Amino acid sequence: MTFEELSGDYSQERMDAVAKALEEVLTSALPQGCITVGVYEAAKSLNVDPDNVVLCVLAADDEDVKDVALQIHFTLIQAFCCENDINILKVNSTRRLAQILGGGGGGKQSGGEPLDLHCVLVNSPHSTSWKDPALSKLSRFCRESRCMDQWVPIINLPER
Repeated sequence: MTFEELSGDYSQERMDAVAKALEEVLTSALPQGCITVGVYEAAKSLNVDPDNVVLCVLAADDEDVKDVALQIHFTLIQAFCCENDINILKVNSTRRLAQILGGGGGGKQSGGEPLDLHCVLVNSPHSTSWKDPALSKLSRFCRESRCMDQWVPIINLPER
């Protein structure tokens, strides 16, 4: 495969399909209780049962790039996920992630405080093995990205 063929694999159409698959995975995992939200909650979950985590989504808005503490957390979570063979994706919008996970509720907790959507883990349900085609598509995309030395591919979530 030539470099041109590889770059063609990351066309806008393919990236849109990956973003759609991510949205499908998140919306199907949410009612099953298979989502862990928040940097600290994710770190606790990864520490307790890393084999149960099937996907790690890191979200950063433009202003978050300057947050050194958040970037350190991202680096540590990424290292842990790589060490434990957990697929990682980075998305460009915490607001869009809040829409997907909260159904447009603005990403608020029951007490009115905003959710920390900088890190979202998708866990495998304990009852059955999860055979989601969208999750398979994301796993394949992450595997192909790693082969191209892109360990944390960035997905632009389209606005709705």
